Amino acid sequence: MSAGFPPCRRRDQRGSASVELVILVPALVLVLGLLVAGGRLWFARATVVEGAESAARAASLARSPGEARAAGQQAAARTLATDGLSCGADSVSVDTSAFGVPVGTPATVTATVTCRVTFADLDLPGMPGSITVRTEGAAALDTYRARS
Repeated sequence: MSAGFPPCRRRDQRGSASVELVILVPALVLVLGLLVAGGRLWFARATVVEGAESAARAASLARSPGEARAAGQQAAARTLATDGLSCGADSVSVDTSAFGVPVGTPATVTATVTCRVTFADLDLPGMPGSITVRTEGAAALDTYRARS
């Protein structure tokens, strides 16, 4: 020992690993839950966008407003079902007013898809139970094709 310096005392480290674990595990679980929620939301948005674009494209290929509405709803439902997303019966709306535009005039068919994404099974503090994702897709009608 050198003169003037107090002797070094070792601190007792027993139990420090338990305290660290008690602090870190909830934080890691929270981060993991947020990652799962973010992934679920990203997937739902991508699927809803794909469904709206598919619905608009299918509707633009139809010959009449009734056929367009049915084709758009079927295409969107097929896309959502293929990706495993369940949105409800009234989640697809196809605007067929473009069929009333005279031939030779550009017109666009639009489709809107709305889907509720649930987070109830995650049990994260502050996380809402669900978020509604809504998007619109558009496709042009053939300018010189006959419309009914």
